[in-house]
This record gives sequence, structure tokens and C-alpha cells, in this order.
Amino acid sequence: MAAVRRKFGDEYQAVGPAAAGGRRERQRFVDKNGRCNVQHGNLGGESSRYLSDFFTTLVDLKWRWNLLIFLLTYTVAWLVMASMWWGIAYLRGDLHRAHDDTYSPCVANVYNFPSAFLFFIETEATIGYGHRYITERCPEGIVLFLFQSLLGSIVDAFLIGCMFIKMSQPKKRAETLMFSRAAVVSQRDGKLCLMFRVGNLRNSHMVSAQIRCKLIKSRQTPEGEFLPLDQCELDVGFGTGADQLFLVSPLTICHEINSKSPFFCLSQRSLRSEQFEIVVILEGIVETTGMTCQARTSYTEDEVLWGHRFLPVMSLEDGFFRVDYSQFHATFEVPTPPYSVKEQEENLSLSGSSWNSPVDSKTRKEKVCSLDCIDIAEEKNKLPFKLQKISSRKEDLPKRVLRMSSSNTGKTCSTGDLLNIQEMSSISNGEDGDDRIQLKALKMNAEA
Repeated sequence: MAAVRRKFGDEYQAVGPAAAGGRRERQRFVDKNGRCNVQHGNLGGESSRYLSDFFTTLVDLKWRWNLLIFLLTYTVAWLVMASMWWGIAYLRGDLHRAHDDTYSPCVANVYNFPSAFLFFIETEATIGYGHRYITERCPEGIVLFLFQSLLGSIVDAFLIGCMFIKMSQPKKRAETLMFSRAAVVSQRDGKLCLMFRVGNLRNSHMVSAQIRCKLIKSRQTPEGEFLPLDQCELDVGFGTGADQLFLVSPLTICHEINSKSPFFCLSQRSLRSEQFEIVVILEGIVETTGMTCQARTSYTEDEVLWGHRFLPVMSLEDGFFRVDYSQFHATFEVPTPPYSVKEQEENLSLSGSSWNSPVDSKTRKEKVCSLDCIDIAEEKNKLPFKLQKISSRKEDLPKRVLRMSSSNTGKTCSTGDLLNIQEMSSISNGEDGDDRIQLKALKMNAEA
């Protein structure tokens, strides 16, 4: 297990000679141009599977090999067929009696191998100069002529079809689909998001364009199994339909970092020590040919900029919108919290729990009640002398207010609560008229 981790982990993270005091070059799973750095080896007997699908194998070859096979196939076929015509003439003795006017050969005016080769080319290319031709006294020549026609049609269909499909492949269409050189992390609509930009350089549209993202990262399961280059899906709007693109102008693709995202614990500090690769796959149908095209690129952790945002590239001109591709890769810094989404949620939960704790709320409640009762006592001292004299025969008013509030629903003793106390006292039969006079005076003073 350690050997596997060392092979797929460390080598994936950094390969190549180390620079002096610098970081070694990172081995990519997918290059920026979309080429996958994967080689298949030790196939053994499975190599014969390539021959079972020889046409696809031929199309997948590079252009130099296709051209070489194209030339060799036609050259060998021509030489073989010319040798067969020369063999018929040699076996019939036409080469020795070619200049005898009384002799009727199989193929007229075929004296040697070059003349037989020229006859084959004239027949295959349907040129027909008229100097060389098959006579009716050569049945074997007629059979060979039919075989040559069938073989030539098969070779033409196979090779020309292969070249046509290879030339019409939409791989080069992906060259005009652009991706930003870097991805950015910043806030959008109050949420932390990972964003990158895509664009289409051609005026022809990509029909049914769809984008997908994969996170390539080695990990170890809780059971101890090491998964090299494990693939994880990144949500770029699959549930909302945002992954379906109308790619007529550059678009910014957004991945919201939440509890379901693999970057839930990613912060600005941990980004420097992480090792991952984001593979972006853009698929669509080429409008002009109707063939499916796929463009790919990737972003490593060094190409993710924290606290950046892309510059706008669209501008309104006289009657149309202009796209400035010189600013396609440009970014600028924006204020972004350096913490991960997990840390932010934990901080919010801690602050919310401390504010809503029962002990603190009870303490705050008692403080408010005591302050309001002090205000009531001060207002009582401001009453006229008559009312103060009446109230002196009774118990102290603040104490009675506190006692009434504690015997009921436990509301805070604020000025607004005294109005409720007045209504309650009017209903109760145990209170006398002096209490109502005092409460009414307090109410008038509070309204003033």
C-alpha cells in the first residue's frame, strides 16, 4: 500500500527535477490543451482487440501514419495488379510475339512490365487512351479485370472514407473554444464560489452545449484503501440547468461551495498545501457539421486564485455587443474571507448559540426589569404632592408593581407593561380606587 501511495501520490503531486529553492513541476492528469497524460502498457494478448476494430484504429492514428498507409496501400495494390497482368502475358507468350501482326494477344500492346503497369493504371483510373486493351480471346484477362474493379472499389472506399472521417473530425473545432488560464474563488450572491470562464471564438454556435467538472484527487478510505486519482463530480448547476450553456458570448461557470462540495473545508491557507486537479469538459454539437465536439482543460491548485474575480469583457456598441478577448484571462482582487465555508458556519453557529443561551437571556431580562422599575420610581417622585400623600398610606408603588408582575405571566416591567397592569387591576376585585388613581396618573405622565 505504501508503494502504491508513493507511486500515485507523490509522483502525481510533483515530478521532474527540483528547481533551486522552488517547487517541482506538477504532473498533470489532463494538459491545458485537453490531452490526457495516460499511456496503456503491458496489454499482452489484448493487443489483438485493436485489429478487430481496424477502421477506428486507422482513424485514431496520427496524420503521418495515415498518409504513409494511404500511399503504401495504393502503391502495393498497383504493383500487385500490374504483376498479375504481366504474368498473364508472360504465361501466354505475348511478350515474345508482341510485334507479330498475325498474333492476337490477351492485352494488346503489352510488351513488358512497364507497359503492363500503364495498362493497369489506365484501367483503374478509367482513363482509356485506347492504345492498350483486352481482346475477346483472353478469358483469364476478363476475370482479372472484374477482380481488379471490385478490389479497386473496396480499397477506394476504405482509404478515402478513412481520410474523409479523419479530416471531418471536430477535434480542431475545440481549438476555437477557450478556457480561462486560471480559476478564481470569491463570493457571489453572498456565497463562496469557485469560478472559471469559457468562450467561443466562432460565430457558429455550439448546439446543446453542456459543461461538466471532475475533481481528481488521491484519497484514502476509512477502511485503509488508497484510491489513486479518485474522481469526484463538481456541481456546476446540474439541478438548476445552469450546466446547459448558450455559448454565444463568454460565460463564467460557477460552482457553489457548500456542505455537499468537496471544497467545504478549503480555505486560503489550506489551498497552499492541497494537491488536486479540476478537469473541465465542454461538450456540444457543431452547428455546421452536426458532429459532437468535446473540449477539455484542467486547473491545478496553483491555478486557483483566492479572492479574485474576472474582468468584464462585454460592452455595448452601436447596435451590437462587442467582446474584448484581450481581457478574457484578466482578473482583479476583491475582498474575500480567507476562511472555509465550514469555519464560517461554525463561527455563525457559535455566535448564535451564545446570543440565544437561557442564562444570558435571563440575566438580560432581569437587568431590563430592574432598569424599568427604577424609571417607574423616578416617575412616582415627580407626581403632585396630593398623589404622593395618598400613596404614602399604601405600600411602596415599585414593590407592588414587581409583586403584581411576578404573580402573573412574568412580563418585563417596562412602561408599556404598566398599561396591561392597569387593565388587570381594573378586573381584580381586591384593589381599591386609590390604586386606579395612581396607575392613571402614571399613564398620563408616561404619555406626556
